[in-house]
Amino acid sequence: MSRKQQLHRPGPQPGPPADDTGCAILHVDMDAFFVSVELLERPELRGRPVVVGGAGPRGVVSAASYEARAFGVHSAMPMTRARRLCPQAVVLPVSHGKYGRVSAAVFEIFRSITPLVEGLSLDEAFLDVAGARRRLGRPAEIARTIREQVRDQQGITCSVGVASTKFIAKLASTRCKPDGLLVVPADGVVDFLHPLPVASLWGVGERTEEHLARLGLRTVGQLAQVPPATLQRELGTAAGAHLHELAWGRDPREVVPHTPDKSIGAEETFDTDVDDPEVIRRSLLRLAEKTGERLRESRNAGRTVSVKLRMANFKTITRARTLSEPTDLARVIYVTACELYEAAGLERVRLRLVGVRVENLGPAGEAPRQLAFDEPERGWREAERAMDQVAHRFGRGAVRPAALVRRADGDGRDGRDGRQ
Repeated sequence: MSRKQQLHRPGPQPGPPADDTGCAILHVDMDAFFVSVELLERPELRGRPVVVGGAGPRGVVSAASYEARAFGVHSAMPMTRARRLCPQAVVLPVSHGKYGRVSAAVFEIFRSITPLVEGLSLDEAFLDVAGARRRLGRPAEIARTIREQVRDQQGITCSVGVASTKFIAKLASTRCKPDGLLVVPADGVVDFLHPLPVASLWGVGERTEEHLARLGLRTVGQLAQVPPATLQRELGTAAGAHLHELAWGRDPREVVPHTPDKSIGAEETFDTDVDDPEVIRRSLLRLAEKTGERLRESRNAGRTVSVKLRMANFKTITRARTLSEPTDLARVIYVTACELYEAAGLERVRLRLVGVRVENLGPAGEAPRQLAFDEPERGWREAERAMDQVAHRFGRGAVRPAALVRRADGDGRDGRDGRQ
């Protein structure tokens, strides 16, 4: 690490602070977020390898503790492989509602610092703190304040990269994980960037990395010395120009405060392929409940309901229907999803995965009131809101439709949330 950069972790730090002049962009990334939230309720698991994800034969890792990562476990890995790599790992189910609530509280901390917050996911965001300097101090001081507030208020840790551009700030937060703070001075960008592997650049996936390796280009510095015309010839006009700019740390993008959700949904992969329509409908009900809850949490309603149906041979079809008015009700979503499933003509076809999604979103407060099918004057809407309140207090699964409580058909599920 260049002496111009400084990595901050808990405890005293040697040497003078890094120069954060002109470094108004922060990238904040929660450390092993899903696992960290689970450990708030399971503190006895701290220090042990913990994996969050689906436990079935087709389950996928959603998050892994750093102890599990030491064995090679990472997100998006099949759970069967994760268990082979780390058989002693404790596997916990995914609890999206819990993560959403902690995420909302963390983002409130961000917005108390600056209105210029661009969320990338539940657990990471860019912040432009240029306007907060007079009130809160230099960017590195603001970063320390954020880390302290997240730790003190939510009991979890985060890593923060401080830089002059979004690209470098995100790289910096990655390099100082977990529970770190790294400032990359504006005049130290090239020193920081050029020793890194080319895979560090946005847009360099496995295939592009292999292509660059065949050209003898393994570090960002080596790529930076290649003429742009050569890169464009090898990688294409847009990709070549893009990577040349990034290799010199040039990233003109600004922090965009809010990007509205385009859709909200959920999916479930079955442990074994299913061709029983009743089992499929129960899955659609689970997913509709989850989607409706997320819509209401985000205060959105949508007009288009779609289903995704993936067959045993991995062929996937989608069907969608646009409603007359927006809805955030699971009952409406469920009935529409069932009708789409039936219209697809797959009622006796073995399915591997089903998904439910609501699109064409808008603020629920601005949407006309969409009655649920067969809803009396006080009915499904009040029931679903009551379920939201119970779930918020006691956790998802404390109350749910009777059809999801008991099974006698051996579909291999117990009514808990489907895996993502």
